[in-house]
Amino acid sequence: MAITAALVKELRDKTGAGMMDAKKALTETAGDMEAAVDWLRTKGLSKAAKKSGRTAAEGLVSVAVDGGNAVAVEVNSETDFVAKNAEFQAMVKSFATAALGVSDVEALKGAEVDGKTIEATLTDKIATIGENMTLRRMTKLSGDTVVSYIHNAAAPDMGKIGVLVALNGADNGIGKQIAMHIAAANPASLSEADLDPAVVEKERQVQIDIARESGKPEQVIEKMIIGRMKKFLSEVTLLGQAFVVNPDLTVADAAKEAGVEVTGFVRMEVGEGIEKVEEDFAAEVAKTMNA
Repeated sequence: MAITAALVKELRDKTGAGMMDAKKALTETAGDMEAAVDWLRTKGLSKAAKKSGRTAAEGLVSVAVDGGNAVAVEVNSETDFVAKNAEFQAMVKSFATAALGVSDVEALKGAEVDGKTIEATLTDKIATIGENMTLRRMTKLSGDTVVSYIHNAAAPDMGKIGVLVALNGADNGIGKQIAMHIAAANPASLSEADLDPAVVEKERQVQIDIARESGKPEQVIEKMIIGRMKKFLSEVTLLGQAFVVNPDLTVADAAKEAGVEVTGFVRMEVGEGIEKVEEDFAAEVAKTMNA
């Protein structure tokens, strides 16, 4: 069968493959379109495997809300350029929507979007876009009302920081204000009760050591520690923080005045906790050109 330009274009439109790869696939499969798609997918899997060791610390967080249930999902790419790609953004959005129906990230990988598992969709996208990508994490939140907010939005419901806030009571606009506060202030927990005891004890020991350097008597030091720990807890717990909209109130007080109770929150930032490796993409391109 003759491999025509129209046939090559059709295969490229179906798969997103490059012109030469599409032509070779059709040649290898004697012009059989479905077999050529499978050939490219096999080749794509090989390409994806080669890219899987590269650091993916950029990308997007997407949020989805359905009544009192919500989810935040992080999908990483190697560069911010890919995060601005409409094809990548559509994929991330579809993952967030699918996440509403599963319990954790492992279940999400096996969920289907457009007849294909999310894990397979991601692998195919690695081959066609040309960067390593990872579905890193998802977090669910529920409440009477859940409000979402995106900071540094790249598209609707997705950006660099995604925030979810769960409220008991009817939201009258305070939810978004609290979500924006969380994006800016990055609290460690909702309240003292939710804070990791190891974090509290570590801070207490640091403050004791600092106070003892002053040479003051132990009874004075004890009072100093009480005050310093109170200040620490007010800085790291959401309900104890001074509300950015009105610093004269804590977040808890502001919520109470608005007739709601904050019962939980999620703050997810792209790449947090990932050690970024500086890649020499000029060298990478040159290596590819000379291969």
